Amino acid sequence: MSVARVVTLSGPTPPTAYAGARLMGLGAAQPVGSISGTELGAPFGRTADWIEARTGIRELRRLGAEENLIDLAVDAGKAALAASGLVGDDIDLIIATSCSTRLGDAALGAQLSERLNPNAAQFDLNAACSGFCYAVSTAEAMIRTGAARHVLIVAAENMSGLIDPKDLGTSIIFGDGAGAAVIGPAPDENLVGIGPVVWGSDGDGANMIAFGPDGTDEFMRMQGQSVFRWATESVPDIALQACDAVGVSPGDIDVFVPHQANLRIIESVVRKAGFERAIIATDVVGSGNTSSASIPIALTRLLESGQATSGQRALLVGFGAGLAYAAQVVRIP
Repeated sequence: MSVARVVTLSGPTPPTAYAGARLMGLGAAQPVGSISGTELGAPFGRTADWIEARTGIRELRRLGAEENLIDLAVDAGKAALAASGLVGDDIDLIIATSCSTRLGDAALGAQLSERLNPNAAQFDLNAACSGFCYAVSTAEAMIRTGAARHVLIVAAENMSGLIDPKDLGTSIIFGDGAGAAVIGPAPDENLVGIGPVVWGSDGDGANMIAFGPDGTDEFMRMQGQSVFRWATESVPDIALQACDAVGVSPGDIDVFVPHQANLRIIESVVRKAGFERAIIATDVVGSGNTSSASIPIALTRLLESGQATSGQRALLVGFGAGLAYAAQVVRIP
């Protein structure tokens, strides 16, 4: 008769599951120099007024010769840690989100772990412009189920490295930057600060933002009018679904932070979904479209300027290439 042998696995005690999670701190880092609308339009014979009328962009930020993406990412992460009152050693998971790192580049999450906490678990996530909202939902689930306690999310993008300088449709829109957030546990239901995610994709539009129709183009291409039409038609409903998920109405939203794709898209969504009462993030005006970094950068700047304050209810809505989208209601830390 055989006897089963019981093997006991030793190791760290798993973290405790919590009622939910909450945002604890935010941070952002952007290139020092800016490019004016006049400079953006000059190669195409367009004026700054022409660009602003169509995109809302007056200037944007791009990495200079002496700057690099990992330094921006680390700076944003450190700022979020400082705002949360934590240090790198307190983080047990790092989620890096980016769509602008190229095949062969060192993983962003691994580089962040090396610089901030070599012992933290880490991985990279690519959901394009929705990446930050995807990461927030992933971190919330990790904490709620006990797989992590404190999660650092860093969204960092070098979008200027993906665009064709001769392509009017992309070269006047995209900028570079990094935004970060620390997500931590909510010990009881009264402190839960991240609502259920509403996410998905419209795969029929996957080629609207892509590296050419067959994937062989070295530059990112965008079907601007089609993307604009999809966003203005689809995003209002996505935003309202996220409100419904936590039982609030548009009038209950204090701060609306959509992906900073284009100011005209933002204005249309606000009007159609009824968010006129809320403070509206419009960081695209001075930063351009920074893909997954746009939401944490915009929310950080609202806090720094005093337009948004701790405890307010904010609605985050990411949307973009894929066509992936994600939205959730959160409490501002």
